[in-house]
Amino acid sequence: MPDLRSEPRKPLKWRTVTALPYPVHFRYAEFGAGTEFAPHRHDWGQLNYVTHGVMQLEVGGRRFLSPPHYAVWIPPGCEHSSYNRHPVVYRAVDLDAGLCGALPVEPCTLAISPLLRAILVDFAERDVATPATEPDRRLAQVLLDQLAGARCETRYLPQAESPALAAVLDALQADPGDNRSLADWAATLHTTERTLARLCQRELGMGLGEWRQRLRFLRAVEALGLGQSVQAIAFDLGYGTASAFIAMFQRLAGMTPEQYRRRSVL
Repeated sequence: MPDLRSEPRKPLKWRTVTALPYPVHFRYAEFGAGTEFAPHRHDWGQLNYVTHGVMQLEVGGRRFLSPPHYAVWIPPGCEHSSYNRHPVVYRAVDLDAGLCGALPVEPCTLAISPLLRAILVDFAERDVATPATEPDRRLAQVLLDQLAGARCETRYLPQAESPALAAVLDALQADPGDNRSLADWAATLHTTERTLARLCQRELGMGLGEWRQRLRFLRAVEALGLGQSVQAIAFDLGYGTASAFIAMFQRLAGMTPEQYRRRSVL
C-alpha cells in the first residue's frame, strides 16, 4: 500500500459541534482527493459510510478501509481521523450515547442491509438532518433496530500480525493482480500451505483468496471513480477477462461496474 502520509493533503475542519441537535442526526458531504480530518473525538457514536469511493479512517490506532455497502462504527469517545486518497461521497449518522447500548463497544465495520440502505437513501434524498416529523422518527427507530442487528466485522480488510503473513499482504497491496496461489506463497515463505491457511483464518478471519478479492474490490471502486475503463481495471487486477472481473464486482456490489459508475449506491 502506498505511504499515504507522503501524499499531498488538504486539511479540513468539520463544523465544531458540542451537542447533537437531536439524538439521531444525519450529515452529508463530498470530499476531494487528498483531504483529511485531524484526530478528534466526541461524546456520541458515529456511523460513517460512503456512497462512492473508499473511505479510510484511523480509529484507536487501527486503519479501516470501507467501500459502499459497509459502514465504520465509531463508539462514543473513540479518537478517530480520516484521509481520502480519492474523492468520496460521505455520509454520517450521529447517535446520542444513550442510543448506543445495543451497538458494538469497539470500532468495527458493519454491513448495510437493504432495509437500512433504503432508509439512508430516503433521508439523503430529502436532505433530512434531524427527523422532525413523526414518520421520520419512526424511520429513525427502524434504522436503530437495523444497526443493532447488523453483521459486524472487525475490519473490512484486516491486517496481519505475524511477519510472514504481513509480507504476503504487503506484496498483494503493492500488486493486487498477483495471482499466486496459497501453495505458491507458502513455498516462497518456506512454510506449508496448511500453516499459512491457519494463519489467514486466525489473523484475518478469512482465507487468502477472499482477502485478495476484497482488496481488488476496493481498488476497483477507486479506479472506477477515476474514470478507468472496465477492461483496464480487470487486467490491472489480474483477471484474464473483463467478464470475470465484472462477475466478481457484481457479486460484491450488487451491480455491474458500469452501473456503479453511473449511480449512487446509497
